[in-house]
Amino acid sequence: MSSTQRSGGSAADRSLLTKIVSASMAGTVVEWYDFFLYATASTIVFNKILLPKMGNEYDAIIAAFLTYAVGFVARPLGGVIFGQIGDRLGRKQTLQITIMLIGIATVLMGCLPTYQQIGVWAPILLVVLRFIQGLALGGEWGGAVLLVAEHAPDQQRAFWASWPQAAVPVGNVLATFVLWIMTTLLPGDGFLTWGWRVAFWLSAVVVLVGYYIRTKITDAPIFQAAKEELDSEKAAGYGVFEVLKRYPKGVLVGMGLRFAENIFYYLLVTFSIVYLGTGLKMNTGEILGVIAIAHLCHFVVIPLVGRLADRVGRKPVYLVGAILGGTWGFWAFPAFGTKNTWIILLTIIVGLVFHALMYAGQPAIMAEMFPTRMRYSGVSISYQVTSIVAGSLAPVFATEWLKATGSWWPTAVYLAIAGVITAISVVALRETRGTSLRAVDAADAAREGVGSGQAGARA
Repeated sequence: MSSTQRSGGSAADRSLLTKIVSASMAGTVVEWYDFFLYATASTIVFNKILLPKMGNEYDAIIAAFLTYAVGFVARPLGGVIFGQIGDRLGRKQTLQITIMLIGIATVLMGCLPTYQQIGVWAPILLVVLRFIQGLALGGEWGGAVLLVAEHAPDQQRAFWASWPQAAVPVGNVLATFVLWIMTTLLPGDGFLTWGWRVAFWLSAVVVLVGYYIRTKITDAPIFQAAKEELDSEKAAGYGVFEVLKRYPKGVLVGMGLRFAENIFYYLLVTFSIVYLGTGLKMNTGEILGVIAIAHLCHFVVIPLVGRLADRVGRKPVYLVGAILGGTWGFWAFPAFGTKNTWIILLTIIVGLVFHALMYAGQPAIMAEMFPTRMRYSGVSISYQVTSIVAGSLAPVFATEWLKATGSWWPTAVYLAIAGVITAISVVALRETRGTSLRAVDAADAAREGVGSGQAGARA
């Protein structure tokens, strides 16, 4: 495996890696289909039928976004729980649990009675199911990207590990496309009565497919060797508390890298729908169509950026993304104001390209920051904790500012500040292009006096 990780290996090795990537992507598509289905439905459905009447339409949307934020609050807890499980038992088993959890929660959302039918129990049940969704997703991301990153060649890790990231816009496209079909075929009361539920029920099909595919793969040799070492040497710690104790700087830098990227993405894919639909009164079906096309472009760009990060380095690519992303709001909202569909589409596509410059390299960067014995916990905490103060609140803040001021300026400034914070984190980051995960494990063993450092050598 060591020669494979250095150079990409034989055709058989690449075939195995392609299989691993497919399994990781299949589950990620399912989980993010469910997650983004909720995000989109929050702006066009839940605020109308599952929540009490509000003083105005912005208040209703803010209330829906607050239930949406519950999933983000649950994600760090999911990262802690499943990170611990993943570092101890394996990536594969953990991913099988998370995909079933999020699928069950999403199907049940499609069965919820309305506020008019059961009163306050409707939003309560919605919040409970949303929490379960977030809990599962908190464990999903780390396992999905590490399954690929730990199999990938050292010189191509950013490219291969970017594919699970590319599965995220695919899930979003599916969610947006299904809702677009239902709003087109069932305009008005038909969609609000039952049409939206179909999109949630369809989750059962894709969950079963994703679960089956994931039964056909195995954990990487480097993890299996590290697990054997943990089993035989009790002094070697693992999990969340160990990573916070041993690698606090890595966790903080990872959170900083995530900050602007997470805020930017949810302004792009969630608040844009509010701004265009509620603020500018554009047609919902037209907006969803634009978002779907933009995400297809996002899917294509992410692996290309991953390959670029392997060639020129993680830091320069990420830094450019943070800087360009921070400027997006100042020209994007005026472009939205034209109400020209093609201009709006181009604006969102360009924004997602800026986002990809940060997003594509994240799995490789974070995997290369932590040793195998605590890698799942390290990447999950860095990634998921940030979501509470970033992506979960970004649409809430932006909608509140739009309601209070009628202007996009506060949101643009907010995004620019986030870009500065992430840019500083990039500067503090050590360049990890071409890093051997075996060398990371050996350095950890020498530094902390745990293990023998043989896990990487045997892998």
